[in-house]
Amino acid sequence: MQAKLQEQLSPADAEAILGRLPERIRVALIARAAEIEYPIEAVVEMAIASFLDTEALGFADCKPGRGQ
Repeated sequence: MQAKLQEQLSPADAEAILGRLPERIRVALIARAAEIEYPIEAVVEMAIASFLDTEALGFADCKPGRGQ
């Protein structure tokens, strides 16, 4: 049986990742998610993506309410 690949982190996966991070990083990611009103899994994905690809969607691009 093949594992189904997901395009996005699930909330449970994000929590598992957060649980393995140093406290200061975990706290910073959770605070940023609250500040920009994004789900924590999206913020974790953005942090990883911006580390791997400097041109990926990052925190500077997250401006809730823009375009409304």
